[in-house]
Amino acid sequence: MDKLTTVDGRAYPFGMKNVDTDIVIPAHWLKTISRNGLGKGAFEVLRKEPGNVFDDPEYAGSPILIAGDNFGCGSSREHAAWALGDLGIKVVIAPSFSDIFSGNAFKNGILTVVLPQDAVDRLLEVAKTDPIHVDLESQSVTTQFQDRFAFEIDPFRKHCLLGGLDEIGLTLDQSDVIDGYEARQAQDRPWIVPAAVA
Repeated sequence: MDKLTTVDGRAYPFGMKNVDTDIVIPAHWLKTISRNGLGKGAFEVLRKEPGNVFDDPEYAGSPILIAGDNFGCGSSREHAAWALGDLGIKVVIAPSFSDIFSGNAFKNGILTVVLPQDAVDRLLEVAKTDPIHVDLESQSVTTQFQDRFAFEIDPFRKHCLLGGLDEIGLTLDQSDVIDGYEARQAQDRPWIVPAAVA
């Protein structure tokens, strides 16, 4: 997982409320176990509408999505986070998220930022013309117009995102402790250590 410290750039001014994971990535895309290519299916139904924000060249490659209340509700499909990541989205800002979606996003290196509706409304306006800056270390979202919105995040999630640590990374981060435990086991209980194969 890549480290996430700051994210700068344009944002998709989406704003739709109660977007469920079937809107984020329709069920017929769930046949794959690969994360690659799912960005093509992200918001597929909405992209059929002319003038949709996801196919507007002005926002192409935006690393931030500004959404409405209750984003990621519905099924628990992790493919929704995979699709957003493949689309290039690193941060989703909304007034609230489904807990399962928020967990899946975190496990896939996507920061979910909860801000009050008035802050989200302001960012939706700014996103139409100017970039947005998200700083995980200072837990703030800022604009070039002196807007500054602080957000809360679980300290463990912050640590993992800043360090680029998924479950495997967290385990490897403790390799010295694990090696020490195994060495003590080999000394104290030699019968559990497999014999060397000749």
